[in-house]
Amino acid sequence: MSKLKLAVIGCGGIANGKHLPSLKQVPEVEIVAFCDIIVERAEKAAAEYGVEGARVYKCYKELLEKETLDVVHVCTPNRSHSEISIAAMEAGCHVMCEKPMAYTAAEAKKMLECAKKTGKKLTIGYQSRYRADSQHLKLMTNDGELGDVYYAKAHAVRRRAVPTWGVFLNEYEQGGGPLIDIGTHALDLTLWLTNNYKPKYCVGTTYHALNNDTNQGNAWGNWDPEKFTVEDSAFGFIVMENGATINLEASWALNTLDVIEASVSLCGTKLGADMRDGLRINGITHNRQFDYKPNLNAGGAAFYDGEGNEEPQVIEAKQWIRAILNDTDPCVLPEQAYIVSCILEGIYTSAKTGKPYYFENL
Repeated sequence: MSKLKLAVIGCGGIANGKHLPSLKQVPEVEIVAFCDIIVERAEKAAAEYGVEGARVYKCYKELLEKETLDVVHVCTPNRSHSEISIAAMEAGCHVMCEKPMAYTAAEAKKMLECAKKTGKKLTIGYQSRYRADSQHLKLMTNDGELGDVYYAKAHAVRRRAVPTWGVFLNEYEQGGGPLIDIGTHALDLTLWLTNNYKPKYCVGTTYHALNNDTNQGNAWGNWDPEKFTVEDSAFGFIVMENGATINLEASWALNTLDVIEASVSLCGTKLGADMRDGLRINGITHNRQFDYKPNLNAGGAAFYDGEGNEEPQVIEAKQWIRAILNDTDPCVLPEQAYIVSCILEGIYTSAKTGKPYYFENL
């Protein structure tokens, strides 16, 4: 069987740190083209991850015009996600776009509509779904073991870990800071685990409290306060149509020891769960409180059904390519990612207006 021909548009940190090494472990694809506005980055990626004779482009439009492709991975700044993804789908390609889906909810909706119109598959890079703890908790919620989950916390808190490279601090290119960058992972996990995609309204706050610090203690070296135009922390309170509530917390810089990222806490009518020290389940039995941690690292002697050696991003890449080959749905549906973008935008809007944001016509 011939391999799927794939191109990567955007050869920066997320491409080299996640997409390209993961795709290299998927035997059903070959990466035939690379694109980046800094041509040297595309050339370097092509030399390391491309097939012999892989082509390099500076303009994604030229790439789509000249190449015959099956799949495109979009790994560019948030502002261009929608534009490039739509162009790739209209060129006949299935698309994986890095998170968040788009810069705005309106742009995300355009992507969703294009996928429906063209019949091409579209997925978003929420790799936290493929961790062993996430997968196990999903099985439990699917089976109703937690009961009705009516309260959840979505955690994306860093103490002092502001990304100082690329355009992360640029509001024009990214649309926001930690909320749209890492808060999006925590929110996606929460909605997916509870299978609840019907928000009613939200209230949000954002802060530029530490942007101008000169005594920074940042994990990746000092940031430039002049370039730090996005929020350093953001918080959202989301009420769903069924009455469930979600607290979302996201920060790159916050004076706290309560540091946890891409994590959720769920409170149901039967059991509770959190990811603070591995996956922890809590409940009541025979009038006594209990808690336990499932062993996700080992299976039986004759087989292995535990965490394994594959990282979440590799599992993500493999399931995505096989969804294309088998004509099945990918794990992350564009309809789900669109709701994530709508809620993120609602929190930002509420923070700017000082009023609750109501979701209409979703």
